[in-house]
Amino acid sequence: MNDNAQVIARIESLPYWGEKVSVAPLEGGITNHNFIVTRTSDESSRYVVRLGNDIPVHHIVRSNEVIISRAACAAGLSPKVCYHEPGVLVMDHVDSRTLTPADVTTQPMLERLLPVIVRCHRVLPEHVRGAPIAFWVFHVIRDYIATLYEGNSVHQPVLASMSQACEQLERLATPFEIVFCHNDLLSANFLDDGEKIWLIDWEYAGYNTPLFDLGGIASNNNLSESQERWLLEYYFDKEVTDNLWLRYQAMKTASLLRETLWSMVSEIHSTIDFDYSVYSRDNLDSFSASWRVLQEMQP
Repeated sequence: MNDNAQVIARIESLPYWGEKVSVAPLEGGITNHNFIVTRTSDESSRYVVRLGNDIPVHHIVRSNEVIISRAACAAGLSPKVCYHEPGVLVMDHVDSRTLTPADVTTQPMLERLLPVIVRCHRVLPEHVRGAPIAFWVFHVIRDYIATLYEGNSVHQPVLASMSQACEQLERLATPFEIVFCHNDLLSANFLDDGEKIWLIDWEYAGYNTPLFDLGGIASNNNLSESQERWLLEYYFDKEVTDNLWLRYQAMKTASLLRETLWSMVSEIHSTIDFDYSVYSRDNLDSFSASWRVLQEMQP
């Protein structure tokens, strides 16, 4: 039996179904594998199954993902968690389309997305149980750099300068407000069912500064400066001061540095079929450009 057949057989055998089901791969996901499952007795009953184990090098703990996914459902942000066991997460399927960066850059869509982000930051944590879950990007960056040294990465020549950038970014971004962030606001993590925007994939979620999420959605979707200023003004309900703009730019640059290092670590640790080397190069270019802008802003 080949690997794909084994995966499908495992999904079909989950005790949650209690009947025969059909299983089809679902595109997307570069730290897990996703499938759509349909009950044969009722084709309108569809589910998404995510397969993925803990990934220590990326600080992914699947038990935390389950806790936060349930909290996100309770907060009205994410589909219902129907079943889970180690390495398996089953959720209701939402009949929707996945957003693209081009969608996110339209003003009407931004105006629909911002309340979702605010609800994530301010309402979701009311439903999180258990030990606190944090995602401190500067710790993540330092840990990734150490992992790349330990793994004899081909990117070692640039790591010292990245470490220095991390220290400077952390200083520039202070003071910090802490909220509960998604921490991975790619366009593909937003679903539009025509009436509601859903936010999915909570494997990196945890307490962080809101400027990381705001900078992440801007950098991941190539927002214009005017759109970035709009996000800040409406999120904080105040004029964008020079200090806020500097802190925001520092966190946006940190989000790009983290994404670059994430890809570099994935080059040597991931078993998923994805061209991480190209992704690393593209993100390094974006980080370098943002870093140059930030340097020009300082007196």
